Amino acid sequence: MPETQRIVINTAPLIALVAALGDLTVLPSLYTQVFVPFEVCQEILAGGSSGFAVAEFETATWLQKQQTPLNISPLLLNSLDRGEAAVIQLAINENIQTVCIDEVAGRRIARLSGLSVTGSIGVLL
Repeated sequence: MPETQRIVINTAPLIALVAALGDLTVLPSLYTQVFVPFEVCQEILAGGSSGFAVAEFETATWLQKQQTPLNISPLLLNSLDRGEAAVIQLAINENIQTVCIDEVAGRRIARLSGLSVTGSIGVLL
């Protein structure tokens, strides 16, 4: 089993966890460190028309929210949206073995990059 003490998480799983559980507190019970790339922070804080999950995200002070944008590989950016690409790039940069991505293309590229993948359903289970 890959080391899963640290994880990098994408936007969709964060929103899905808030939708399913009402907050994000399940994450620190499963992982010692949960990293959120700057690009994912920006997506969450944009909040869409309803601002769903923004308050829960902001109050989760234990999240390792990255403060600066990443220099993302063009290969990742050509295949994925900015959030998914940032999750994979941060995991590679910081030698974090596990990512949480729900989208099929992102999961495929993460596996091809040698990363272990889970999603919002995996976290809930």
